[in-house]
Amino acid sequence: MNDNVAWFKQAKYGMMIHWGLYSLLAGEYRGESSSAYAEWIQSKFQIPNAEYGNLATAFNPLYFDAKKIVALAKQCGMQYLVVTTKHHDGFAMYHSKVDAYNVYDATPFHRDIIGELAEACQKAGLKFGLYYSQDLDWHDPNGGGYKSNDVETAGTTWDNSWDFPDEDQKNFDLCFENKILPQIKEIMSNYGDIATAWFDVPMTLSEAQSQTIYDTVRELQPNCLINSRLGNGKYDFVSLGDNEIPKNKEDMNKTDVDYNEITGFKPSPLGLYETAGTINDSWGFSYHDQNWKTPRTLYRYKQHLNDFGINYLLNVGLDPLGRVPMMAEENLLAAKALEDEANR
Repeated sequence: MNDNVAWFKQAKYGMMIHWGLYSLLAGEYRGESSSAYAEWIQSKFQIPNAEYGNLATAFNPLYFDAKKIVALAKQCGMQYLVVTTKHHDGFAMYHSKVDAYNVYDATPFHRDIIGELAEACQKAGLKFGLYYSQDLDWHDPNGGGYKSNDVETAGTTWDNSWDFPDEDQKNFDLCFENKILPQIKEIMSNYGDIATAWFDVPMTLSEAQSQTIYDTVRELQPNCLINSRLGNGKYDFVSLGDNEIPKNKEDMNKTDVDYNEITGFKPSPLGLYETAGTINDSWGFSYHDQNWKTPRTLYRYKQHLNDFGINYLLNVGLDPLGRVPMMAEENLLAAKALEDEANR
C-alpha cells in the first residue's frame, strides 16, 4: 500500500499558496476592483498578454523566504504544503525549460521558487505538493476552456478570448502536447518527492488526456496522490469545492456524480478527501480583500472537516514581495492557539 495513503488520512491540515504575476496587481486594475478571485484579474479585465506579461519585469519579491513560510506552516500544525507551479495565466513559478514564460527566465528575481520551497519542506519534514492548471492557459493560443464559455467564470471567459478570439482556430491538443504535458513531466521530475498533485477545472481535457496525465504522474512519482480535479474520474483523492464545508456525512456515499464537477463529494475508494479553502475571499493576494476568517472560524472549520475525515488545505496568497500577509499570519497562529487550548 502507498505510504502516502496512510499519511494523507492523518494529515488533517495543510497550507496552500497561490502566487504569481497577479499578486502585483493585487486585485486592482485601472481604478477598478477585480472579482473576488484576484488571480483571475487578467480574464476579468481582458488584459492583453503583451501588457500582462510585462508584469514579469517588475516581479522581484525581495522578502520571499521559503524557510520562513515553511516554518510558519509547521508552527500552525500543518503537515504539508501545496503551491501553484502554473495558474490559469500560464506563468510558471519555476525554471521551466519548456516555456521561457517563467519566474526564472522572465523576471529580475531569477530564482526557482518551487525549488526553494521543495528544499525547505524536505529539510523541515513537511510533505510537498504541486498545483498545476492542466486545462486553462491564457498565455497559449490553444489554451483550454473555449468550449465552456457559456458557464459563468470569475473573469469574462474561461479561455483567452481577447488575444485569441477565434474559437474555431483553437486546438487544445496542441497546447496539451507542447506545453501542458511537458511541464507536468518537468515538475514531477525535478523537485524530489511530490506527495500530492493538485489539478484544477477540467473542461476541455479528453478522458485519454486525463489518463495520460495520471499515468505520467504515477510513473514519475509512484507515491504521489492525484486529486479529483484532474477530471474524467482519474484520481486518488477527492477535492471538494472551493471553501466547501459539507453538512451531511451521508453525501459522502454519493455514486451518481459528474466527475468533472469541481464541487461536492465523489466516490473515494481510498477514503481520501480534502477541502481547499481561503483565509479571506481571494486565492491570490488582493489589497481590497480584508475579509479575513477569524481564528475561531478557522479552528471551527478545521475541526468540522477533520471530524468528517476531510483534510483542510488552507490557502494564503503571498503579496508581491513574497510575504504572508500580516493578518493571515496572525489569524493562523491564533487558530493554532485555540486548538492547543482545546486539547489541553
